[in-house]
Amino acid sequence: MKLNIGVTGYSGSLGKLIRKNKSKNNYFFYKNDIRNRKKLLTWFKKNNLNVIFHLAAIVPIKIVNMNKKKAYNVNYIGTKNIVDISKSLNIKWFFLASTSHVYKSYKIPIKENFQTIPISYYGRTKLLAEKYVKKNLKNYCIGRIFSTSNKNQRKNYLIPDLKDKIKKTKKTLILKNLNHYRDFVSMEDIAKVINLLLKKKFVGTLNIGSGKGVYLKNIAKIILYKYKKKAIFSDNKKRTYLVANNKKLKKITKLKFESNITKMIF
Repeated sequence: MKLNIGVTGYSGSLGKLIRKNKSKNNYFFYKNDIRNRKKLLTWFKKNNLNVIFHLAAIVPIKIVNMNKKKAYNVNYIGTKNIVDISKSLNIKWFFLASTSHVYKSYKIPIKENFQTIPISYYGRTKLLAEKYVKKNLKNYCIGRIFSTSNKNQRKNYLIPDLKDKIKKTKKTLILKNLNHYRDFVSMEDIAKVINLLLKKKFVGTLNIGSGKGVYLKNIAKIILYKYKKKAIFSDNKKRTYLVANNKKLKKITKLKFESNITKMIF
């Protein structure tokens, strides 16, 4: 039996991949503001949706910090609207794209049961969204996505902004705040994970990451080498770590994750 899958965040990198890699199910992409409950309800009913992939959010940290009120209204209130409608219409399975930013920095790979103390305001909005999903839905999956990248990632994210800055400069750059470790997982792998979790009707919270930490300074060095540029690094006093323990994810999906950061960048 084909499912009618509703996808929010259709214009984002992950949404675009899901649009390309459709399965035998029917996909319907929401193209309006998720803060508009009336339009959401019309979309749900018109397409007789029974599964939701909720990917829409304001994500880039610099954009979130520039307008925290809007980030709160989209990431939390928008999610609340979708959850309320999903509950009233008895949606069969609900996927929320959350983030590793709900955790604090740990020097060891982070398990799903580790304490959630958001590392950013973005993380705070997503943790609020997580709590609302857990409180109101039964058949939900919360995917805590760690860092992501692909060759065509939009600006305002770390890697595309670094590439742009390094490529355009004619002087020796001063690159700040890159002495941190992050776990990068490709968008292609995330799209595969979501579809596998749907097939298995997984319920609960799951880290989505490669399980390997990448030193951000090394990413900058790869880009500098590519464009034959030079830089001086100015480190942050406090080094942070956000790396997934993905044993639970690998056990469920059996996937081998792309961990070659150069392939994700270029």
